Amino acid sequence: MNNKKGKLIVISAPSGAGKSSLIKAIINNNNNIELSISATTRKPREGESNAKDYFFISDEKFNTLKSKDDFVECALVHNYQYGTLRSYINERIDKGINIILDIDVQGFEQIQEASIDNTSIFIIPPSIEELKNRLNIRGLDSQDVIETRLENARHELKYANNFDFRVLNDEFDDALKSLVSIIFDDSSKDIDTEKSTKILQELLS
Repeated sequence: MNNKKGKLIVISAPSGAGKSSLIKAIINNNNNIELSISATTRKPREGESNAKDYFFISDEKFNTLKSKDDFVECALVHNYQYGTLRSYINERIDKGINIILDIDVQGFEQIQEASIDNTSIFIIPPSIEELKNRLNIRGLDSQDVIETRLENARHELKYANNFDFRVLNDEFDDALKSLVSIIFDDSSKDIDTEKSTKILQELLS
């Protein structure tokens, strides 16, 4: 019987850095790893189901859970509350399942302040210009929204050095290989730390 516990993997990145695509590839290509399911006070959208996409709960229940410190992190987004349930994370990890938590830097700071054991990874884009190009190609936002996202990216990049690992997403396959090495081998052998450090310094200058 395998009694080995799973790990909590915290991944953050500026919008457009390719985080969602990398996470999807990791989950699709590897066993024993899942994306965390958040609780939210918003109503389900068409096609969404409870305990699969989100845990849909009332504001009253969310506030009760929050008062009892039952969330490892939580935030108010567009007038709806979102949070990661401590009980859910512990239950999956106790079963030996690795859990990826896809959150912003504010959520990461909450987890650090709560001294929750985790492996944290920050995805770095190759340049602000490339980030802007990816957001334009994605075609989901107006130019005003894209400029706001870029400004937010510059702010979020300041937190990159607080994470355990920094992975440059210049070449998708290389970034994926680095993430797999960190998550499953507890190793940074596949990370070009010199290049990622250089790029981060350029982004912050």
